[in-house]
Amino acid sequence: MYFLSGWPKRLLCPMEAQESPLRIQADPQRTLFAVLSPSQLNIWYNRPSVLIVSYKESPKAALQFGSYDQAEWRPDSTMIAVSTANGYIMFFHLPSARDKYLYEPVYPKGSPHMKGTPHYKEEQCAPSLNLEKKQVLDLQASITSLQSMLEDLLVATIDGFLHLIHWDGMTNGRKAINLCTVPFSVDLHSSRGSFLGFEDVHIKDMEYCATLDGFAVVFNDGRVGFITPVSIGFTAEQLHGVWAQDVLDGTCVAVNNKYRLMAFGCTNGSVQVYTTDHSTGAMQLSHKLELTPKQYPDIWNKTGAVKLIRWSPDSCVVMVTWECGGLSLWSVFGAQLICTLGGDFAHRSDGTKKDPLKISSMSWGTEGYHLWVIDANSSGNSVTERNCKNQSQHFGILQFQFIKSALTVNPCISNQEQVLLQGEDRLYLNCGDAIQTQNPRNSSAHSEHKALKERGQFSDGSLDSQGLSTLLGHRHWHVVQIHNTYLEINWPIRFSAIDKMGQNVAVVGKFGFAHYSLLSKKWKLFGNITQEQNMTVTGGLAWWNDFIVITCYNLSDRQEELRVYLRTANLDNAFAHITKLQAETLLLSVFRDIVILFRADCSICLYSIKRKPDGPNPTTSIQVLQEVSMSRYIPHPFLVVSVTLTSVRTETGISLKMPQQACEAESIMLNLAGQLIMVQRDRSGPQIREKESSPNQRKLLPFCAPVVLAQSVENVWTTCRSNKQKRHLLEALWLSCGGSGMKVWLPLFPRDHRKPHSFLSRRIMLPFHINIYPLAVLFEDALVLGAVNDTVLYDCLYTHSSAVEHLEVLFPFCIVERTSQIYLHHILRQLLVRNLGEQALLLAHSCAMLPYFPHVLELMLHEVLEEEATSRDPIPDPLLPTVAKFITEFPLFLQTVVHCARKTEYALWNYLFAAVGNPKDLFEECLMAQDLDTAASYLIILQNMEVPAVSRQHATLLFNTALEQGKWDLCRHMIRFLKAIGSGESETPPPTPTTQEPSSSGGFEFFRHRSISLSQSGDSLPAGKFNLQKTLSMPSGPSGKRWSKDSECAENMYIDMMLWRHARRLLEEIQLKDLGCFAAQLGFELIGWLCKERTRAARVEDFVTALKKLHNDFLWPFPVIPVCSINSPLKNGKYRTVIGEQLLKSHSADSFLNMEMDTGIPNVPRSHSWLGAINSSQREMDAASSHGPHMQEAFLSPLLNKGDECSIGSATDLTETSSIVDGDWTVVDENFSTLSLTQSELEHISLELASKGPHKSQVQLRYLLHIFMEAGCLDWCIIIGLILRESSIINQVFSLMQSSEVDGEMLQNIKTGLQAVDRWASTDCLGYKPFLTVIKPQLQKLSEIAEEQVKQEAFQPANLSRVTEQASPRAEESRSSASHSASPQSDTGSSTTIRHDEVMIGEEEEEDSFQEASYDCTVS
Repeated sequence: MYFLSGWPKRLLCPMEAQESPLRIQADPQRTLFAVLSPSQLNIWYNRPSVLIVSYKESPKAALQFGSYDQAEWRPDSTMIAVSTANGYIMFFHLPSARDKYLYEPVYPKGSPHMKGTPHYKEEQCAPSLNLEKKQVLDLQASITSLQSMLEDLLVATIDGFLHLIHWDGMTNGRKAINLCTVPFSVDLHSSRGSFLGFEDVHIKDMEYCATLDGFAVVFNDGRVGFITPVSIGFTAEQLHGVWAQDVLDGTCVAVNNKYRLMAFGCTNGSVQVYTTDHSTGAMQLSHKLELTPKQYPDIWNKTGAVKLIRWSPDSCVVMVTWECGGLSLWSVFGAQLICTLGGDFAHRSDGTKKDPLKISSMSWGTEGYHLWVIDANSSGNSVTERNCKNQSQHFGILQFQFIKSALTVNPCISNQEQVLLQGEDRLYLNCGDAIQTQNPRNSSAHSEHKALKERGQFSDGSLDSQGLSTLLGHRHWHVVQIHNTYLEINWPIRFSAIDKMGQNVAVVGKFGFAHYSLLSKKWKLFGNITQEQNMTVTGGLAWWNDFIVITCYNLSDRQEELRVYLRTANLDNAFAHITKLQAETLLLSVFRDIVILFRADCSICLYSIKRKPDGPNPTTSIQVLQEVSMSRYIPHPFLVVSVTLTSVRTETGISLKMPQQACEAESIMLNLAGQLIMVQRDRSGPQIREKESSPNQRKLLPFCAPVVLAQSVENVWTTCRSNKQKRHLLEALWLSCGGSGMKVWLPLFPRDHRKPHSFLSRRIMLPFHINIYPLAVLFEDALVLGAVNDTVLYDCLYTHSSAVEHLEVLFPFCIVERTSQIYLHHILRQLLVRNLGEQALLLAHSCAMLPYFPHVLELMLHEVLEEEATSRDPIPDPLLPTVAKFITEFPLFLQTVVHCARKTEYALWNYLFAAVGNPKDLFEECLMAQDLDTAASYLIILQNMEVPAVSRQHATLLFNTALEQGKWDLCRHMIRFLKAIGSGESETPPPTPTTQEPSSSGGFEFFRHRSISLSQSGDSLPAGKFNLQKTLSMPSGPSGKRWSKDSECAENMYIDMMLWRHARRLLEEIQLKDLGCFAAQLGFELIGWLCKERTRAARVEDFVTALKKLHNDFLWPFPVIPVCSINSPLKNGKYRTVIGEQLLKSHSADSFLNMEMDTGIPNVPRSHSWLGAINSSQREMDAASSHGPHMQEAFLSPLLNKGDECSIGSATDLTETSSIVDGDWTVVDENFSTLSLTQSELEHISLELASKGPHKSQVQLRYLLHIFMEAGCLDWCIIIGLILRESSIINQVFSLMQSSEVDGEMLQNIKTGLQAVDRWASTDCLGYKPFLTVIKPQLQKLSEIAEEQVKQEAFQPANLSRVTEQASPRAEESRSSASHSASPQSDTGSSTTIRHDEVMIGEEEEEDSFQEASYDCTVS
């Protein structure tokens, strides 16, 4: 409702005043403020906030009269009555000096400000006033209270008398009324009540209530009551008093005329708010305003007595202050909005406590934008301040600034979904950037809910205006500064309204109005200033499509009018449609195409509004539809808070037969002083069928007698939209009831729509509490929007030793933040409590698509569980089983239960699972539904509720399932979990990965940005990285590092067994890709395991099947035979000699083609540079080892192509110098600089390229090749060599077999396997034949060697340790890529630098984008 904004201002007094102010009293119009000091009366103006005139009593008179005490204004602001301590009343007259002004604004030359504006002086300048003492009246007793009452002044004195005095200072001959003679009873019906009966009883405080026609009074003994004249006169015989029976410690009183409430402050610090019973006249307690120990544990009972209560000018909020200091702001029916006794108001930034602000007097300013406060703290020390600082007097007047909801003054915008707040010079809107608000609302906006946490000023993207993200998207407001030209002469802003799309706002000041477009960011003001100053808006304003509808009083014609202005036209009466009205309009509202007016004669008038397209500026036509007199039911027109038309009615069954009627204007909702009254159309009479009459002449049905729906209502929300899917929410009526929360009047529908008569649906009123003050309801989205005050401390910017404490130190800076709250779980719960489970299901299913629906179910379960499980008394009819049964209707049941359990303390788990089922059963359900993440959460619950054996058994089940499904993150957590159970460590259970937050790291977090060098010793590796042993025996590699702490522990053996079993299964099923993933992700010691399994699981049974399976798994195409002979590119001259020799030497027809081709042809020169640069060391090596693979020093350099940063140059440069210049490969040998390829050669190259698989697959295959090579699984190496079609690999394997102790069985297996492949290639895949032909000589040589068992001296078994090492298979991101050109084996001690460029990860993670990280492996 109301929110504090910024810091308070301190007003400086320009005069050398010796005295500090005591009391402040605003005049009825709140433009002038009387400030009393002991012997001085000052009059201040509100805007600018300056001192106008001051009256100082002479010392002699001050001694006679005593110090000034209280002040009261005459209703026309021309006189002030001031009471003094010695029982005198002084009457001061305020004649205005005509056309004289104290302060005038000064504008620069040539500025467009219009000095000739009517009312210019009055609005812009502080008027010059004089104070003259007219009369002094001696009442001969101390005066306790002054109260203005119409034309009279009522004075209460300490001797127990009430004096009625005329404003001219005469007692009017009437004798004073002795309170002892006024009868008091508990209600007006009692026979003559008892008298007060005590000699010393007098009135301590009183206030007149015009709408109740009487006085709320507080007596000196603490009793409170209400005195009302029973007849027209005002004598003791005609007065009657009513007690409030429960209050015996009253201190002060304030009345709210609009809501007919009397707020009595009590000594215990609470405020009791009473209303009167209309029938009996008895006083009834409406509600209490009191701090709760829950919110303010250290101060709630230490506030002291209530000192002052002040209702705001619009009667919507009340400000309360206590003897011990502090301010608190409450809505009219008790919702607490602000309290300065806690948080940043009460504490400094270093945590020390501040003294609360003590207030001796306060008064609201115009429209409630300011609260003028006299600070009792500073008024005491003002003299010393003046002495130590020669400057203007620091007066103890503070001005607190507020912004308020537009609903307080213009309730017609309550059927919209935006939040609109108005300050004195700006508007705060919650719709995001209006540029995106051009599409009408649609229901797909729910997907944009993720913008909820975005904190930008505007949410980007093209969403529709009412989408969740625009209304909810961030914490900040869209602030619109009101146009200065309009504000200068029309301050203060009285009304504001926003259109349905949230694109346009209009504001109304003292005269005229102005509107602003959020799309064009421009204001429109009246072009003719006289037209603006000639109208004053009375009943508010509303938007209807592109039109602004207002009711105003035409000052020149003295006529009440209804006007409709077109937004797009110039703001001028020439473009307005004007309808003359009979009586003054108090309220205005628009429903579809009907304008509803509530008038001062208590009648309601309905008008139809239609658009007439006339040329460039369309206008409207307005016709009277119906008039309804409500004077029988409304005692005073001022009591009506809001009036609106709705399509709501008690019987919704009829809307099923005639859906077109569902959205017609069915009933009038009237908020009468907090009572919600519904006036429905009378359908009992003969019904007129629509076909028979044209719509224009259709006679509207009369209205029935009113029905009271609810009490203590502050705001009402309803919508005229319809949505068949969400009828519950859209046809409901939402009420805000202050301190008692919200209520919803929900329709109940029959389940079977084909039989509307089987169950005539009615409505039900459901109350629920929310934690925010509601300002708007999003009907389809089941959300309430609100705002909340937040504070920021800046006291650290100042030193505490400054002479005058800055306001920035005393007070925090106040800001308003947007909030929102889900309410659906409250409604579902209320329906379940009332055994309306079927309706709850209908409602829940209609909202199941909302993004936060799982959260709704969780909240409902959690709240019921907390309440029932922590209840001290036994619950006769527990709700938890019903809620549990209800949640099982939704697929999210398992997640909901486990999320609720994990957010609840362990002590309540037994109660929860007694209702929802055994966690073991729920775990098994998760496994059956393949929901492994939720199953993992249940595992944590089982670990706490069951013995370790049970949780181990379930963990094993889950671990195996996760392995099968390749959920590596979960597998890692399960390994940790199983170890924790086994070792009995009190390790925290694994954090369960939730489905909402998929891990984007894919489990590579341990190995990011690491370079693993295989030449390092194992000890030099940091902990957490894994050793690589350079032997073919079983290493203690990753498992050694990772699990060596408990290597003896059976639990680790148990986990290893499961991992081995899974690896064996993958190998038997020839799922090499999955095996690589598994090893890389879980740090499985693959090499050591393969060593053990070399002759068992790691043996290839069927080469052909394995070959086919690998082609399939790695998406590798089968080779095809080119149309021309394979030798065709080698026919011309020099090209043939060089390339031909190299081909024959390396036996690898595709080595030179097997580059990573990022771009097409530019890669060909790369191969030239490689082929041409055969240096002397290469030739020596050729001589040394004629039939072995050629070894040379190979350097891998990244290719700096602009297009693909991740690509790698796989072609090795055999020169000593770098062959990368500006990112392109250069030709090193001049012989090749003039080389040009023929068409057929290009075809051959492109054909070879086409027979390659994806780059990622190639890298993964090379990674596996290294692992198998290290483990000595040579048969797998042969198969990978066949797939890659690289004879260098086959050569390396053959040379290993010739040189090392390889058992004959493996030799035989490879021989038969290759023969099988040859047979298969001859029949089914001829593309393999050329490659098999290339390696045939090697195969024959191998067969001979195998038979002769010749061992060569060049490769001793000891040298096997120098077989190339691959990066740790545990390294999740190891991007291994073997060199294509050179054999990875080294016998010259040279090292190969390999950059691992791809990850061996599973298919399910291939789409994840990983941060590129490089790993260098130095192979020695």
